[in-house]
Amino acid sequence: MAFIFWIIVGGIAGWIAEQIMKANHGLLTNVILGVLGAFVGGWLFGLIGGDLGDGWIGSIITATVGAVVLIYVYRLIRGEA
Repeated sequence: MAFIFWIIVGGIAGWIAEQIMKANHGLLTNVILGVLGAFVGGWLFGLIGGDLGDGWIGSIITATVGAVVLIYVYRLIRGEA
């Protein structure tokens, strides 16, 4: 069941990050970006001592923040930011 949760949260978070950053990715990229974003967002919130909880909303927000950071860093590396 946790695997399905990660896929759903990853897809939603990746799509929201895509909209925020005005990017254009496919569904699979959004899911991957959202799942990786969850790790990055969790790490970032841990650094500042923040915690949004373990529910759907907190997970989506955390993953979205991480995914936005990943898109931004990717653009910095490519020289597009």
